[in-house]
Amino acid sequence: MKTVLSALLVLAIAGAALAWGGWSLYRDFLTTPLQLPAPELVYRVPEGATIRGVAHDLADRGWIRSRFLFTLHAYETEQQNALKAGEYAIEATMRPPELLALLTSGRSIQFPVTIVPGMTFREALAAIEAAEVFDMTLTDLSDAALVERLGIDAGHPEGWLYPDTYLFDRGTTDRAILQRAYRRMRAALDAAWAERSDALPIDSAYEALILASIVEKETGRAEERPRIAGVFTRRLERGMRLQTDPTIIYGLGDEYDGDITREHLRRPTPYNTYVIPALPPTPIALPSLAAIEAVLHPADGDALFFVARGDGSHYFSATLTEHNCAVRHYQLNRPCANLRDDDAETPEAAVPSDAETAAADT
Repeated sequence: MKTVLSALLVLAIAGAALAWGGWSLYRDFLTTPLQLPAPELVYRVPEGATIRGVAHDLADRGWIRSRFLFTLHAYETEQQNALKAGEYAIEATMRPPELLALLTSGRSIQFPVTIVPGMTFREALAAIEAAEVFDMTLTDLSDAALVERLGIDAGHPEGWLYPDTYLFDRGTTDRAILQRAYRRMRAALDAAWAERSDALPIDSAYEALILASIVEKETGRAEERPRIAGVFTRRLERGMRLQTDPTIIYGLGDEYDGDITREHLRRPTPYNTYVIPALPPTPIALPSLAAIEAVLHPADGDALFFVARGDGSHYFSATLTEHNCAVRHYQLNRPCANLRDDDAETPEAAVPSDAETAAADT
């Protein structure tokens, strides 16, 4: 009997020693830094990866000492089904628990896509392609096909992307990127339209998007957007043509070589606002939210004209006479003494006569 008890005691002691040794080995594994061949490396968790597969891969690379203990830790902490696909920046100072926490966090390496206000839709698509990390599926599609693939509620894709910097995983499709930017623009436009000023000469949120794209292309100065929107608003109210060069440039497409000719001004295209007495049929660029807000809340005043000063700002005029003077002064370098010292719109500025309005529309 004593022999049996002694044997059981020996077995118990041995079992306890093995358990303690196993626990010590496990704790040592959890507290030992990764064995990376460099201070920082990138590791990719593919879609559908399992914890056992990742543990095997990490062990085969020599980054962890035991795939079994790594998998055991995942089950112990109930993270065995929590892996998130993506690319992760792994540091040599990390320990296995920190590595597992990272791979299940979703904090993968993100790549930026910047959509700049004033870009065209096609330029935004080209910017996505230039990043060289995304899956391009839309580059060869027509405008009609793009509208269908992206679910855009319009007949043309232009103007429907919200300018911002977005972050995406490597391999994200251009479709997913553009759909995100479209959803933001749709929501922002709808919200802004709901808060618009009264009695605007535009009948829909889409017309606001069109006019905002023109304002975006006319000035890069935030303080000028409401004033330029005010000019276009008053011209629309009076039935005057907008006569804005960016619409001509957009209509010319690849034909535009940096110069607008007299022939271009006279050519009857849907985008030539020197010819058509209304808005063009679509936006001409991707407007910022500030440009949309300016169109929906244009500045009061009586200016019907503006001309670039050459420093990024514009001189605003209420009459054709003053406008022609400003053109001579700022565009032709022929000083005109009749200009105001500043371009604040003055209450006494005259409303243009019928003759002046007619002349402005020629």
